[in-house]
Amino acid sequence: MIGLVQRVSEARVQVDGAVVGEIGAGLLVLMCAEPSDGEAQAVKFVDKLLKLRIFSDDAGKMNRSVVDIGGGLLIVSQFTLAADVSGGNRPSFTSAAGPEVGRQLYERVLALAQQRHPKVACGVFGADMKVGLVNDGPVTIPLRIA
Repeated sequence: MIGLVQRVSEARVQVDGAVVGEIGAGLLVLMCAEPSDGEAQAVKFVDKLLKLRIFSDDAGKMNRSVVDIGGGLLIVSQFTLAADVSGGNRPSFTSAAGPEVGRQLYERVLALAQQRHPKVACGVFGADMKVGLVNDGPVTIPLRIA
């Protein structure tokens, strides 16, 4: 499972001009399932998101998690994280899970996150989404769960 985690002051997702998910301070998480991913990767992914200490403590050190600050999670599916451009200039996405598996794993990650955290918003799988954010820091962390 591939993720791109951004610490944000705010973030939102729109589909057809309507806001479908938004958060204040927290994490915008772009995620991509890979063909070999399953339940174990989904659990590890959510664990990492909830425990990732990238928010500042009183001393200004990155020492707090999204749970510690009571922040939100905005989780958005993005198969393009699996892009491979090693063979030319047009990306190949063959290392991304197919739509059926991708949707199942995305929905599983959302369900796990919602079970464990009170503030979870999401995009719409497979939709043409417009994502807006204010990156705080900026802090952007690539994440790969095997």
